Amino acid sequence: MVIQTGEQATAKQDLLQALTEYKGNTKHQVVIKAIEKLSALNSITDPTRHDTLLDGEWLLISAPNFPGGELTDEGKYSYTLGRLAFNMFQPAQLKLVIDRVCQPVFPVNNGQQKSHDIIVEFTTIDDNFPQLKGIVHNFGICEPSSDRTLQVKFTGSVLKPQESENLESWKPVFKQQKSLKKTWKERLTSVMGKIMFGLVPPEEMNPQTGEVSFTMNRSPKGSLDIIYLDEELRITKGEKGTVLVCQRCA
Repeated sequence: MVIQTGEQATAKQDLLQALTEYKGNTKHQVVIKAIEKLSALNSITDPTRHDTLLDGEWLLISAPNFPGGELTDEGKYSYTLGRLAFNMFQPAQLKLVIDRVCQPVFPVNNGQQKSHDIIVEFTTIDDNFPQLKGIVHNFGICEPSSDRTLQVKFTGSVLKPQESENLESWKPVFKQQKSLKKTWKERLTSVMGKIMFGLVPPEEMNPQTGEVSFTMNRSPKGSLDIIYLDEELRITKGEKGTVLVCQRCA
């Protein structure tokens, strides 16, 4: 158990309040300052080594402002399907909004590594398609490369409907996973992906579940810094500077 000081508890509450007030935007100056203040009070100097704190189900409570997103009038972030899964699923230009992002972190491979899955629940908002609710489940693995940094790689992804979704409405939209019209650049990217990363692209949809998937046998490795960690909150910073705040939900 991490013993928190009164100053640390206050700083955490200030961050949660700032996230609520500024719609989870970790790029807002007030939120940035709140994160910096809380991180400076972090008593965990080697967060990547604390299995009991890292393991569990995490829920993203900051805005999912990943690269390529646009903030809608309703306060949600809009993306294309391609941006969520390495441009592997079709229709890649399908517009959607992110409803929720979860991350299960548990030991794998005899406990030497941990899962680093990113589960994105979305709703389509494309005028060319019916409104559908789905999930992009990106599978990942991480392990410490230092006391504060995780080495991360992704191994594949599954696109599937949410449990409440009508499968007969889902199938026509996602059944065709081979792009009929590819530019020379897209074809070149596809070939390079197969050679460099061992990409096995999506093939046929599972007719019983509506799932389509791909695997990445030689994934490029990235890094993720843990800048704050306790029993309730985890704050990370990616290689491109994206800061995400997660709250434990289990």
